[in-house]
Amino acid sequence: MANRNTVGFGLIAQGNVGSTDAAGGQGKYFIDANYGVAMFQGSVVQSKAGYIADAEAARTRLTIGILNGIFYNDATTNKPTFQNHYVASTVPANSEDITAFVIDNPLQLFAVGVDDSITAASYGLTASMTQAVPAGSTSSGQSSKQLNVAANTSATANQFRLLRSAEDPENNDIAVANSTQIVCQNLNQYMQNTGTAGITWQ
Repeated sequence: MANRNTVGFGLIAQGNVGSTDAAGGQGKYFIDANYGVAMFQGSVVQSKAGYIADAEAARTRLTIGILNGIFYNDATTNKPTFQNHYVASTVPANSEDITAFVIDNPLQLFAVGVDDSITAASYGLTASMTQAVPAGSTSSGQSSKQLNVAANTSATANQFRLLRSAEDPENNDIAVANSTQIVCQNLNQYMQNTGTAGITWQ
């Protein structure tokens, strides 16, 4: 039976590992003014030289979390502006940094659509989002990416570990593409801080 989903929706927070309480918290970070890559709500991001940056272009990049929106002062209207997504090369009114809100709990669980069928043996493997720069809707701001299980799953190497079905009634058939699954971060920068300044980034 076909799943209802036909496109991805990025990663959506769904509680914590171990079914513990999830406060829905997020951290306040910054995007460098004029950063040249668009990022959407549900996009995977990394901490890079003190700023939030895309982490979807390579499946083995360490991650700080998932983008959940931004705030800046618009250069045209001079008004405070909240958006679900970051438009590439945005420069705020006074060229200041853009505030980024990131779901950064390393034990956060996420719901995600997958790009191919899976089997019971797929659970426990790692995968990353469909490889390329972030993509999504410029009207809703939502990511359109899926977890890439069609190729390059790994026991350890990729960003997210596939845990279980999300039990989404309309997207629960794992024998075909577009089912909804639950994942957790596998390459989180908090947990794998191997860089000289406490983190590794690319």
